[in-house]
Amino acid sequence: MAGVLLFAFLIGVIAGLRSLTAPAAVAWAAYGRGILTHTSFSFMGSLAAAIIFTVLAVVELITDLLPSTPSRLKPPGLIARIVTGGLSGSCLAAADAQSIALGAALGAVGGVVGAFVGYHARRGLVQTLKVPDLAIALFEDAVAIGGAIFIVSRF
Repeated sequence: MAGVLLFAFLIGVIAGLRSLTAPAAVAWAAYGRGILTHTSFSFMGSLAAAIIFTVLAVVELITDLLPSTPSRLKPPGLIARIVTGGLSGSCLAAADAQSIALGAALGAVGGVVGAFVGYHARRGLVQTLKVPDLAIALFEDAVAIGGAIFIVSRF
């Protein structure tokens, strides 16, 4: 049980980095392996959900690179990370017949943690390494995608 709840938190951290990468990864895991078939989150296992979340995640990855994109710490971005972290965490908890509410709470908290840690790490790395923000943004994308794949591969 503790392992699943840790993964619920960690998928929330991924949502904090890139809000739509986490639910896209969960949707593909649910579609490909049927981890949510007999749960209240079975809709996440549809091909439509996997495609929609993936398209939205790709759009987010692109718009994150634009200088006009607002900070993830402003209310719309932070709220999106809380919601998608909570959704993704609850799905992982449901996949292992654990408390959906606890999975949602841990995913939402992970979303907040990931948003703040990701923001400050990115800023700090850009300043310390004296590299363009784009380089660190692409690295953060890779961490989010790789982390999401690692987490959902455990289910």
